[in-house]
Amino acid sequence: MDEQRPDSPWRQPVVWLMVALVAAAVAGGVVMVRVAGGDGSVDAVPDDVQRTGQAQQADLGPDERAAARKLSALARIDAKGGFVEVVPVGGDFDREAPLRLRLHHPLRASEDQVLELAPGGAGWRADARPAGDHDWNLQLEPAADADAWRLRGRLPRGQLAVLLHPALDGPQP
Repeated sequence: MDEQRPDSPWRQPVVWLMVALVAAAVAGGVVMVRVAGGDGSVDAVPDDVQRTGQAQQADLGPDERAAARKLSALARIDAKGGFVEVVPVGGDFDREAPLRLRLHHPLRASEDQVLELAPGGAGWRADARPAGDHDWNLQLEPAADADAWRLRGRLPRGQLAVLLHPALDGPQP
């Protein structure tokens, strides 16, 4: 008489599959909680916005003023020289006033940079070496009065120059 001992449940592949599924679900939940909680630095819109219900409204006044003055500029990064330069392309810039260039990381506000550009030469310049391993959202404005006007552009990863222009095509009625 051959007695068969019952097999241990741990030797069944179905049991291991169930344990692995539960462990994966718990690990995924922990990761999602950490990503969702984060450090609060995820900021998709760098502007001050007014939130009403689920609608967000940003002030477009600086964009309208830049469009009315027909402002546009070229921002370029000289990695070898270690500087960022802005050259006017169109419009009536105050060539003696300093400018502020904001480099916004597309996902992490903690990596944003603000450069104070001094007038000189063909435009404005600041010593800086922004990272080139990701995209940047750029915003150019006067250093003294940030609400006067603003120009925007997106600098893709690896690209060294971008045209900055108003977010609006022209003055709005």
